[in-house]
Amino acid sequence: MDYRAAVESLINDAAKPTNSLGLLEKLLKKMLLAWGTMHPEVKPYHLIFAADNGIVEEGVAADSPEITYLQARNMVDGRAAIGCFCNSNNVPYSVIDIGINNKNTAGINRKVAFGTKNFMKDEAMTQAEFDQAWKVGREMVSYAIDTQGANLMSFGEMGIGNTTTSSAVLHAMTGILPEFVVGYGASVHNNDIVKRKCTIVAKGVERHRETFKCIEDILRCVGGLDIVAICAGMIECANLKTPFVIDGFITAVAFACAARINKEVEHYALPSHMSKEPGMAYAMLLGNILADEVPIRANLALGEGTGAILMITMLKTMTFTIYNMARRSDIEPSNAELPQLAAI
Repeated sequence: MDYRAAVESLINDAAKPTNSLGLLEKLLKKMLLAWGTMHPEVKPYHLIFAADNGIVEEGVAADSPEITYLQARNMVDGRAAIGCFCNSNNVPYSVIDIGINNKNTAGINRKVAFGTKNFMKDEAMTQAEFDQAWKVGREMVSYAIDTQGANLMSFGEMGIGNTTTSSAVLHAMTGILPEFVVGYGASVHNNDIVKRKCTIVAKGVERHRETFKCIEDILRCVGGLDIVAICAGMIECANLKTPFVIDGFITAVAFACAARINKEVEHYALPSHMSKEPGMAYAMLLGNILADEVPIRANLALGEGTGAILMITMLKTMTFTIYNMARRSDIEPSNAELPQLAAI
């Protein structure tokens, strides 16, 4: 029996109606196939990349940029939502300061710059900064898998203004009008800010359009250091044959970029929740994941990877269940136990 057949047997021969656990069965199967070998236990690791974004100078965010550092500190201390989500579900995590605009460090110090530059005025990052952020993303994934023994990765982010950078990347990749991809982010509904974000995204992308020769150029010119690191990390997951969980809009855009750079990434990507951001469905579709294949609908808009951790708990539950529940052969009656028809 080949490995794919063994995976299908493990799931389909469990004592339940076929496909009765719906998307959970489908995603479990995708995770098992991504592993390429059976693991009876999920060993997750969550990476949160924190960085500031120069585009906040244009008034695209309701929150002060100082929040990036303060909330990243809360994450490190286990007092942010993501720390509570991870700790309550025994998911180890790391916060990586890849570009917070503060002389102090929150988490692991891999600071590439004190935030990106304002892409309305300049390219968001230099080639050297892009290369360094890319390297950090790959190295953190390698650390989690090779050193910490993780067999399932997940990604989160923290950075005021990063729904604007994500929208700009998605608009540049696809040409979809900003009005169809820009949302409120984590802030309360503010139509004036959304209108301003749409204008900034359109003008910012147009400013750099002639520079766009590849996905990496788009990320470098209008993206964020967090998105670059996550994109690189997802590609590294594919290189190391390790599945990963996508969180919300920012990580979905990173996934869309990673899938465009290396199509193999699609085989390792597991969706978690459908973000409220209007560009979420488009970003997932670029990686061949339909909206109906995303299991959690909870109107989440926090980021940090909170939705991804909920998905990890579901995958852990499914893995334990499929390995420990009875098999069909255990509940099928033998011929001797079947009622015999009376002779006519």
